Amino acid sequence: MFAVAKPLRARSVVHLNIADFAVAVERMVDRGLEGRPVIIAQERAARATVHDMSEEAYQCGIRKSMPLKDALRCCRDAAVRPPHPDRYERAMRDVFREVAGFSPLTEPGEIDGHFFIDVSGTSRLFGPSVDVAWRMYQKIRKSLGLAPIWSVAPNKLVSKVASRLVKPVGEYVVGEGEENAFLSPLSVHLLPGMEDQDLRQLNDFNISSVKQVADLDFEQLEVVFGKRAGFIFDTVRGIDDTPVAPAGQQPDKIIASRVFGEDTGEVETMEGAVYLLVEKIGDKLRRRRKAAKSLSIMIDYIDGLRCFRNLSVCPPSANDIILFESARRLLYMAWTRRVRVRCIRLTCRKPVHHQPQLTLFGREKKEERSDAVIAAVDDIRRRFGSGAVCMGRSFGK
Repeated sequence: MFAVAKPLRARSVVHLNIADFAVAVERMVDRGLEGRPVIIAQERAARATVHDMSEEAYQCGIRKSMPLKDALRCCRDAAVRPPHPDRYERAMRDVFREVAGFSPLTEPGEIDGHFFIDVSGTSRLFGPSVDVAWRMYQKIRKSLGLAPIWSVAPNKLVSKVASRLVKPVGEYVVGEGEENAFLSPLSVHLLPGMEDQDLRQLNDFNISSVKQVADLDFEQLEVVFGKRAGFIFDTVRGIDDTPVAPAGQQPDKIIASRVFGEDTGEVETMEGAVYLLVEKIGDKLRRRRKAAKSLSIMIDYIDGLRCFRNLSVCPPSANDIILFESARRLLYMAWTRRVRVRCIRLTCRKPVHHQPQLTLFGREKKEERSDAVIAAVDDIRRRFGSGAVCMGRSFGK
C-alpha cells in the first residue's frame, strides 16, 4: 500500500497572484489602459503571438500564444503593447520588498506575479494568517497600485488552486483538514503539475473531477500512470509538503546566457551559442568538482514568448562534449517556432559531486579521449587565458 508522509505541524501558506501581471504593470505606467482590453505582444514582429492579455481581452476569446493577427480579429479595439521583461522584473522586486517583512519564508515566481509566503510561525507578531494576507494585500495596493488575488491554505498546492478559483480578483481561505472537501468537486485541469498526457489519459476513462481520481487507490493509478502515480495520488488529496524557500536563498545552480546582437534564427548560430554556454557551465562544474545531472533551457523569442524545457543528463557529467549532446537535444525541444530568437539561457540546477561511472571492463575509449581533450583545453586556458583556444563549433555561422 502506498504510504503518505504528512507534515508534522500545521502550516499556513499565503499565495499572492497579481492576475495578468504584464498587463497590470503596463497599466501602472499608462493609466489610459485601465478598463480597456489590452494585449501584450511584439506588434511589429513577424508571426507575433500573444504574451499576455487583460481580463477584458480574455473575455473576447483571446488566449496566450494565439497569433496576434487572430487576436485582433477577436477584439479589434484592443490596445497592443510590447513586452518589457525588465519592467516586470522591477515590479517583482518591489512586491517582494513589501511582503518579505512578514515572513523569512517568501518565495517569488519567475516574473509572473506569483508569491508564496509561509506565515505559520508569525501569529504572535502579526496575528492570524488571514489577517496577515489581508495586510499584505492592502500594503501592495497602497504602495504599488497593484491588487493581487490572495489565498491562505495549509500548503502551496492548495493555496495555488484556491487563488485560481477567484481569478481575476478575490480571496479564498482553506482551513487545515479541509483540503479534500475543497478539491473534490473541482476539475482536474485546475491542479498544478498535471501534464497534458495525464489529462488525456483521464479523459480516456471519462474522468474529469478530482473526486473521481481520489476514489482510485494507488495500485489502480499505477496501472495507468506508472511512475506518475505517486504524484497524482498525493495531488488529488491536497497533500504537498514542498517547503516555501527562504527569502533571498540562492538555489544551487549554474547559469549561462547569451543575448544576440542581432535576433537570429540560424541553426549554426544557435548551436554555436549553446556550445559556448555549455563551455561556461562545464568549466564551473569542473572547478567545483561537480557534474550536471540535469539541464534546462530558456529561449526568448522576439515576439515576447518565452519557452522553457528540461532534460536529465544520465549519467551526470562535467564534460563539455557530453553535455553538448544533451544541450543540443534540449535546444530542439524548445526551439520549435519559425520566429527569431533574442536570448537563450542554459541552467544546471543542483549539480552533484562528480563520480565517474565505473564499468566492468573500463571506460569507453571515446569517453576517455573526450575527457583528455577537455582537460588539455582547460590546462591551456588556465596558462594562456580563456581565449587561447576555442572549439570550431562555438564560432557558429
